[in-house]
Amino acid sequence: MKFSLKNIFSGRNFIILGIVFIALTLLSIYVLSNLITQITEKSNTESTKRNFLKREEVVQQEFSRFLETQKELDHIIKISNAENLADHLRVLSTIHTNDSLIKNTWFQINNNKIEFTTSKNNANRDASIKDFILKNNAKNQSGAIIKDKENFFWRIYFKSVAANGTIVRYGFDVDLKALQSYFYTINQNLPNYAFVFDEHGTIIYHPEINLLEKNAFKIANLTSADTTFINDEFYGKKIALSEYLKLDIVRYTKRLNVKNTNWYISVNSPKEIGNEDVDSVKKYASLIYVITTSILILFFYLFTIFNKKTFREKAILSREKNRLLLENEKINKEKALIQLQQLKEQINPHFLFNSLNSLYMLIDSDTGVARKFTLNLSKIYRYLINPPLQNIVTLQEELLFIEKYIFLQQTRFKKEFIFTVDIVDDENVLSKKVPYLAFQIAIENALKHNIASDENPLEISIEIRETEVIITNNLNEKQNSEKGSQFGHKYLESIYTFYAKNDFRAYKKDGKFTCILPLIG
Repeated sequence: MKFSLKNIFSGRNFIILGIVFIALTLLSIYVLSNLITQITEKSNTESTKRNFLKREEVVQQEFSRFLETQKELDHIIKISNAENLADHLRVLSTIHTNDSLIKNTWFQINNNKIEFTTSKNNANRDASIKDFILKNNAKNQSGAIIKDKENFFWRIYFKSVAANGTIVRYGFDVDLKALQSYFYTINQNLPNYAFVFDEHGTIIYHPEINLLEKNAFKIANLTSADTTFINDEFYGKKIALSEYLKLDIVRYTKRLNVKNTNWYISVNSPKEIGNEDVDSVKKYASLIYVITTSILILFFYLFTIFNKKTFREKAILSREKNRLLLENEKINKEKALIQLQQLKEQINPHFLFNSLNSLYMLIDSDTGVARKFTLNLSKIYRYLINPPLQNIVTLQEELLFIEKYIFLQQTRFKKEFIFTVDIVDDENVLSKKVPYLAFQIAIENALKHNIASDENPLEISIEIRETEVIITNNLNEKQNSEKGSQFGHKYLESIYTFYAKNDFRAYKKDGKFTCILPLIG
């Protein structure tokens, strides 16, 4: 029995194959969509964790920066003496007082009277601070939450001993209500909120100011067990009802790394944010089912139409092939014309006459130069009458030719003509190619259209770079110079077009004529 595409895609076989193909495709999409859903859920979890760490870092940094005062205090003691220590401490205290988050500042040298920076007397405050210092006298650093009917502070205390035995005690109160307002203004772009509480559950920071000083264990679906995690499922992860947003949230709880405190931070992200992403994936997966089914049905319906399109494309390709053949023939004709024109221009009786005349003058005056002149002249004509098949040659070949050509010209004009070659990059670039006679065309153009003399010589430089050759000459143009046919320019453009190089340029600028020849290969 013979099988062919025509038999397979016809009648009942075509329908069965189509159904099987659609079923397999839909099954693959179903499996793929489930994988995408799982990946999305995992990605949401990782994103929530990253946001937790960002929020934790911000809160931790803000609380920890107040503890940097210990370094400032140690530095002041180090640079001060008995006469100016108190003045330096007053300056530090004034700086802290100007911080909108700090309410009260004080310091004590040895067991002298405690000096407060704020001018307003407050007997209760002073007594509270004295009692606090007395309780923490043995500690170098301490902190505690102070709250009463009017105030809610984080009181921080530092003690430092100078080399001479002087004891300095320094402290201040951080206004936690003002700190709440400050936190509210930073990192608003994170899709979560955080609150901080101590080991007793007292809320020290919360974006809802009315919840400050409240007990987190009573209002936030937290228990003391949530702060005793050892092994973490990324710390204390918990799904709970938010005391703030009044919706389900994913909560991560962790001990806050602030020195001399026993505080905890809970970062809360709305659960619906993650669910929305998963639901969107499922919705788009269903949409993919419908679209894929429609596309497959349409594909089989258009199958026969594509056959007709194939014939049309073949016809277009045939026409394109014929066009390319015509263009190729045109290029070959241009090549033949170019070669003919080269022979006409280069085997020039005038050039040959001048060269032989120079040779005649050299025979008697300098036999060695005459021999070299004759050898170079013969090599030049051998190069001219044997052009390459592809009309391109290596840089090395073209350089060898042009050096011989320049030798003939410099023998005739001596000091009127200065020629330099500079290989900027690695000499391996000499294996790249340029159009045949490109250097000769550029240099002959310079000789033809410019005046040269001992006082004002014609300077021509060839600079070889990794991707191009730059030929430059100074301009001293002849007054009645005939406008050329620009045959050389057109020839170079034709060669570069054939090799898909569009950056060949020739232009005048700042008293110089520049020709840029892109390298081929």
